[in-house]
Amino acid sequence: MKNFESQNKTGENTDGSRANAPLRLLTASSLIGDKVFNSEREDLGKVKDIMINLETSAIEYLIVEFGGFLGLGDKLFAFPMSDFTVNTREHALIINKTKAELESEPGFDKDHWPETNSHVSEGGGSWGSFMGSNVGSEW
Repeated sequence: MKNFESQNKTGENTDGSRANAPLRLLTASSLIGDKVFNSEREDLGKVKDIMINLETSAIEYLIVEFGGFLGLGDKLFAFPMSDFTVNTREHALIINKTKAELESEPGFDKDHWPETNSHVSEGGGSWGSFMGSNVGSEW
């Protein structure tokens, strides 16, 4: 019983047939705000939001906030969930992008999101990389 108490406090379940290694499920609130790095440990921002496919109930995209200072001058990118790996030790997500790539791509801003219902990302890009800035509809 003591082992269960320890695992409940850490969120790690290493025992039995339902051990969470490898990691399978996370809450949305545990992802939002997590840092995003690449394999070279460059800071690429943080998870700002999550896009859910209402037909399949699957997470389609993570919205990554990159650059800026205190919410000014930042860019948003929507990367497919499949582009990320999870670093559980650092509560971070890893993506195969460089800081230079994100600096050169247009992204989109918080007031002008891409029209995600009528466009499909092709070739593993992000919404921000192939649609340009300030496109789409507002909520």
